[in-house]
This record gives sequence, C-alpha cells and structure tokens, in this order.
Amino acid sequence: MDTAAVAELRAALVGVELPTDKARLLEYAVRQHVEPQQLHALRSLSSREFQSLDDVVEELLHVEPR
Repeated sequence: MDTAAVAELRAALVGVELPTDKARLLEYAVRQHVEPQQLHALRSLSSREFQSLDDVVEELLHVEPR
C-alpha cells in the first residue's frame, strides 16, 4: 500500500476510539465506507492493540503487497 493510500486510510480512521484492535479498526473502517483495498490492508494487520493511528500507519507501511 503506497503512502498516499495509507494517509487517506488514516484520515478515514480519525475518530476511532483508541487504543483499539484490528477488529474494531475494521468495523470502524466499514462504517466509514473505505475502499476495498484499504479494508484488505487492515485485514493484513497483526492481531494486537494499537495505541495510536501512527502505530497503524507504521505497520501498514511495512505490510508487503500480496
């Protein structure tokens, strides 16, 4: 996922209650009507607690495309 797409996804996730986990991020993203590619990227995240959206962004930028 390129940096522009990650930045767009981060903007869509503003407002999610933090800290959060992958399941809550996905649920929130669906409610925000994010693009399918962005949902796929969120599904690729590790199952852990994210303290901030910066944590999410950092991991997304290190996820290899399939």
